[in-house]
Amino acid sequence: MKILITLLFSCVLVLSIMLLSSSNNIKNQLLDAIATVSKESETPRDKLLGGLLTSDFDEGSCFSRYHKSLLYRQPSPYKPSEYLVSKLRSYEVLHKRCGPDTKAYKEATENLVRDENYAQGNSVGECRYIVWIAGYGLGNRMLTIASAFLYALLTERIILVDNRKDVSDILCEPFPATSWLLPLDFPLMNGTYRFDKGYSRCYGTMLNNHAINSTSIPQHLYLHNLHDSRDEDKMFVCEKDQGLINKVPWLIIQANVYFVPSLWFNPTFRLELMKLFPQKDTVFHLLSRYLFHPTNQVWGMVTRYYHAHLSRADETLGIQIRVFRKNAGYFQHVMDQIVGCTQREKLLPELASQEAPQVNASSVTKVKAVLVTSLYPEYSDNLKSMFWERPSSTGEVVEVNQPSGERFQQTDKKLHDQKALAEIYLLSLTDKIVTSARSTFGYVAYSIGGLKPWLLYQPRDLTTPDPPCVRSTSMEPCYLTPPSHGCEADWGKNSGEIFPFVKHCEDLVDDGLNLYDEL
Repeated sequence: MKILITLLFSCVLVLSIMLLSSSNNIKNQLLDAIATVSKESETPRDKLLGGLLTSDFDEGSCFSRYHKSLLYRQPSPYKPSEYLVSKLRSYEVLHKRCGPDTKAYKEATENLVRDENYAQGNSVGECRYIVWIAGYGLGNRMLTIASAFLYALLTERIILVDNRKDVSDILCEPFPATSWLLPLDFPLMNGTYRFDKGYSRCYGTMLNNHAINSTSIPQHLYLHNLHDSRDEDKMFVCEKDQGLINKVPWLIIQANVYFVPSLWFNPTFRLELMKLFPQKDTVFHLLSRYLFHPTNQVWGMVTRYYHAHLSRADETLGIQIRVFRKNAGYFQHVMDQIVGCTQREKLLPELASQEAPQVNASSVTKVKAVLVTSLYPEYSDNLKSMFWERPSSTGEVVEVNQPSGERFQQTDKKLHDQKALAEIYLLSLTDKIVTSARSTFGYVAYSIGGLKPWLLYQPRDLTTPDPPCVRSTSMEPCYLTPPSHGCEADWGKNSGEIFPFVKHCEDLVDDGLNLYDEL
């Protein structure tokens, strides 16, 4: 018994010494664990985003899919409708039945190669497709994929995305147990087809030439929806056009604009859209959170930068700067506009005239982190110098950071596009955001984040606009080059004056189309 007591005492003594020697480490670990548990209990997160996402994926294959919500300071207040959730689940079943490597897809592509016209009344088969062709910058691509997907959802088509660029390097698959990537051996992508307004199967051109009717339906049509499109190209969404287009098995679409607002001109689509999106300015916000999940490499960039520069700040501000000039770069009038907007709107404090005495050096100072994204580092460098050389009038500390400044847009270069997507998501994580007019990069960032931005007006003649910016009342992207009029009954009406919820964009002057919530 004495031996046993001695042994126990010795063990307790050794353990006590070990605990004392590592007390600081253990204390820190305990505090960190308690803080983590406390934080998680205070802000529970719904990883499926109200049913928007399905739980059918392996989390490790794409960390961002279920973990994105953990980085947002508050859960999105914009929940998907039950009808949207139901439609997405039905779409996933359809995509699995008709997607690549299925019997239906093989039969559809074999018919496409034969390129025979359908006679009136013939069936087009159970699976119809819309193929999205990659073009232009990352912001344009994300806006147009979302537009094409919504069109697919409304017309019960399968969306397949062109993967000749770098889609799979930056985005995970969005649909379970199948793929949205167009197979590389797809017959119309072999280099012999040039998709533009002059293409023989371009819908707008065929209309103008009276070369298409309901008695002779082609196996495929090309939809040209770029900035140089004609109204004939843009009005493919109208009901009378859809009566014919619905019979075509394959649609090829090339776009660089967010054409969702025009879908509301079709009365059949409009009834469906109202059930899908009761709050009309949530379309891209919800679709982007469903469709777009950065790959693990991109998400690693996002999380590392977020934890290093944004997570510990009391408040965060995103500033996205795009200069639309042939010889773009740093311009003083743009710098003046950024400072004027952020200080006028109380997004950044003004500078104090002199140093204020520090009465209590131990008091906690509020920190505001500013994330700047631009091809040019001079804008963030100037902001950083401003708040380093002089104190703010409010006493808060302003930290300015910019992840990259590559000076030239390098679309289709893998690392460049990965950095660009990481910066879009970092901007979406900020509390408030300022973006440049007409910038699709900015549109995507604030809409993913569910933010209503301050929009910097586009300068004219190297002069700072007055006022420098406007606060948007919508978080939807702008359709930059919309049709000039509506469909059928609204043919003679200005497209921005047909519905109270489809109006001209706030960052343009009587131009563009945007969705606004009526409530």
